[in-house]
Amino acid sequence: MTPVPPVVPGTLPYTMLLPCRPESVARARALVSRALDAWGMPGLTDEGKIIVSELMTNVVDHTTTALTMVAIERGGPHRVRIHVADASRMPPCIADLDSEAESGRGLRLVDDLSCRWGYDDKPWGKITWAELRTRPDRVR
Repeated sequence: MTPVPPVVPGTLPYTMLLPCRPESVARARALVSRALDAWGMPGLTDEGKIIVSELMTNVVDHTTTALTMVAIERGGPHRVRIHVADASRMPPCIADLDSEAESGRGLRLVDDLSCRWGYDDKPWGKITWAELRTRPDRVR
């Protein structure tokens, strides 16, 4: 279990409960974009949208979860954490793929784009998360 960093005082997390359907991925991307813009961290928007897309797609494609909670929290002046919850107890893992595989690269992309990622077991399932950091001079 990874401890969740404290939220920056004065910044509430952005959260959304979404049905686990492919069309919800766009709504999760919009939530991340809105939060990062509000916090003056637009330099993380592209990476954040890709990360939440991959995490949401995993929930849609690999679980029987009906609804998922997506959240983005500002864990420090230069750090955000994106969370996606699901009802599956199966841990996420980076797949070993050959060069011809047409899918299965999502968590590798999350690993490449984030400064760290992981998951927390819960009695009802898990929360998969990824952290992004920005340089101090890139925050307005």
